[in-house]
Amino acid sequence: MEADRSEPPQLLAPELVVEHEPWMRRALLEAEQAWREDEVPVGAVVVYQQRIIAASHNQRESMNNPTAHAEILAIARAASARGDWRLDDCTLYVTLEPCAMCAGAILQARIPQVVYGAIDPKAGAVDSLFQLLNDSRLNHRAEVIGGVLAGPCGQILTRFFQGKRRLGKK
Repeated sequence: MEADRSEPPQLLAPELVVEHEPWMRRALLEAEQAWREDEVPVGAVVVYQQRIIAASHNQRESMNNPTAHAEILAIARAASARGDWRLDDCTLYVTLEPCAMCAGAILQARIPQVVYGAIDPKAGAVDSLFQLLNDSRLNHRAEVIGGVLAGPCGQILTRFFQGKRRLGKK
């Protein structure tokens, strides 16, 4: 069944924005660090029992690793911190809608809730192009909340790529 691409991400009630905003702001700090390192500015944090147990940002360029997305690195760090690959009582916050690779890692880690900022109409795999985290054909699913601080999360990416185009860089 093809995804309905006309639907926007789940809209948040004001009380949910307040609940999720502090964690997303921390993920944005990670995105800013990525920018300083000349990486695509995406940040992620994993929250367990109302505290951050892992944080990361994109590091594909510095690690020469196509899998070094913010989500993958944060999930690995959270699993290490917990001493368990199952993160079934954690929430992942990420500034950009996860791609298919990251959605797969989220499912494998059994993360029950994912909160993201900006949609990714070209590679988003949890709302935009696919809904992998809610696919009933898979063994596991996750609640998806999109649009938390969508403006700032999208703006940092837009500014980063505008700068790259001005400089004529990839």
